[in-house]
Amino acid sequence: MTDTEFVIEPGRQDLIMIRVFDAPPDVVFRVITDPELIPRWWGPDFLTTRVDRMEVGPGGRWRYVNADARGREYAFSGVYHAVVAPLRFVRTWEFEGLPEDVALETVTLEAADGRTRYVAQSVHPSVESRDAIVRADGPRGGRDSMNRLAALLTAVADM
Repeated sequence: MTDTEFVIEPGRQDLIMIRVFDAPPDVVFRVITDPELIPRWWGPDFLTTRVDRMEVGPGGRWRYVNADARGREYAFSGVYHAVVAPLRFVRTWEFEGLPEDVALETVTLEAADGRTRYVAQSVHPSVESRDAIVRADGPRGGRDSMNRLAALLTAVADM
């Protein structure tokens, strides 16, 4: 299993997450845009996820809700701005607990010898809002998600 790499440079508004998966881009794209599969990989290990809405296409809305063991919920939502299957999508990304911090996320999938290089770049409205995500341990949730996605892609390949 490859590790998830984060690029978090001081003084910048973006956060970049990179992972290489042992699956071709079309399979990765299908899994990351399938509302039935999102709960199996999205979010930190200690939370469950449900998909309230997922309309993958320009102008389509999405909303995922994480819940902890006590039933407290944390919702994330946004709008898809561009979708070029199976290579890329661009969407807004907002933690509903901080509605003034809407990030623009671009996910690209690059083919590399039967594998896929997944790159997610989130650009936040300010350096301070990006740093708040880092302080809230956003990279842990990203790493957990990428590890779970890698396991799911292996399971899907074995089907």
